Amino acid sequence: MNVTRTHPFSDMFVMLGRSMRHIFRSMDTIITVAVMPIAMMLLFVYVFGGAMQVGNGRYVDYLLPGILLIAIANGVGYTAYRLFLDKQRGIFERFRSMPVARSAGLWGHVLSSLVSNAITVVVIVLVALLMGFRSSAGALGWLAVAGILILFTLALTWLAAIAGLSAKSMDGAIAFSYPLVFLPFISSAFVPTETMPSVVRAFAQYQPVTSIVNSVRALLSGNPVGSELWIALAWCLGIMIVAYLFAVRAYQKNT
Repeated sequence: MNVTRTHPFSDMFVMLGRSMRHIFRSMDTIITVAVMPIAMMLLFVYVFGGAMQVGNGRYVDYLLPGILLIAIANGVGYTAYRLFLDKQRGIFERFRSMPVARSAGLWGHVLSSLVSNAITVVVIVLVALLMGFRSSAGALGWLAVAGILILFTLALTWLAAIAGLSAKSMDGAIAFSYPLVFLPFISSAFVPTETMPSVVRAFAQYQPVTSIVNSVRALLSGNPVGSELWIALAWCLGIMIVAYLFAVRAYQKNT
C-alpha cells in the first residue's frame, strides 16, 4: 500500500505564500492596518501632543509603543477574517483531500500574521523617525523589543484564530479585535496612568497592555526595565499558550 507523505514545513511555507498574496492583493487591508495607526500617530503628536504631560521627552517617543500595539491588534483582525473565509468556503476540507499536512493551513495564517505585522511595525517606526522619534537603545535593546512584539503578535494571532474558526458570521470574526484595539487607550500608551481617575487607574495599571507598553518604552529609551519586562513576558506567554490550545481545538472541531 502506498503511503502519501506530507512535508509539514514546506507545506507551511506554501500556505504562508498563499496568505501573503491575498494580503498584498487587498488594498483595503493594507490601508486599514498600516495607514490608520500612522494617521493616529500624526493626529496625537501634532494636534494633541502639545497638551500631553509626559515629562521632558518628545511625545512621539512616548506614544510610539502604544501605536505599535494598536497596529498589531488591527492586523490580527484580518487574520480572523481570512480564517473565517477559508472555513466558510471549505478550503480546509480541500486541503485535507490533498497530500498537505493538516496543520499547514492554520500555521500559514499564523505566519502570515507575523510577517505582515512585522512589515507594518517597520513602516510605522520609519514614519516615527521622520516625525522626530529617536532611540538610545542598542542592538540588544532593539532585539528585546522585537521579541516582545513577536510574542504579543503571536498571542493575539492565536486569539484571532479562535475567533475566525468559531464565528458564525463574518462580522463576528472581525468584531473580536475591537476590544483589543481599544485596550491601549486605557493604559499608559497615551498618558501616564497617574493622571487617570482612581477607578480607571486601577484597571489601567494592571492590564497587560500597560506592562508591555512600559517595557517597550523603557527598552527604546535605554532605561532600566525592571520587573515590568517579566510581567509583560508572562502576559504574552500565558495568553499565547492558552489561546494556542483553544485555537488548535477549534481547528480540529470546525474543519
